[in-house]
Amino acid sequence: MKKVLLPISIHMSPSQIQNAAAQAIAIYRSEDAVQLHVLSVQIPVSRHVSDFFEPGELRRIHRSAGMADLAPAKAVLDAAGVHYLTHIEVGRTAETIARFATEIHCDRIVMGQESGSGIAHKLFGTLASEVRHLVGPGGACRVIGS
Repeated sequence: MKKVLLPISIHMSPSQIQNAAAQAIAIYRSEDAVQLHVLSVQIPVSRHVSDFFEPGELRRIHRSAGMADLAPAKAVLDAAGVHYLTHIEVGRTAETIARFATEIHCDRIVMGQESGSGIAHKLFGTLASEVRHLVGPGGACRVIGS
């Protein structure tokens, strides 16, 4: 079974989410036996900050924020009648996407198109380029996106 990962970032605009979801839907519909995974990566908090939360409270906050991040993509996928699995992970965004993709033996990661023309974008590249670097250019998982 082919596995496609659709990571959703809080930095993505609604149109970027829609475009990435449309790419994932096209793959899902054009190929046999595709399992679609939708991922939200939540930013971890420092130990100093986490000490102020009750046990389990921070996990509930990350889950709630992750579900909110996934809602626009889920709406597009639901409207298209596409079956998918949702996941929420906590960690550094690019590293967590690459690790998760490796863990599920992903064939493709659909990142969508990222906008950006600022100096940071030019110096550090896109999230997609960082994920591509982490999974390896010749790896079993291809990154689709800018």
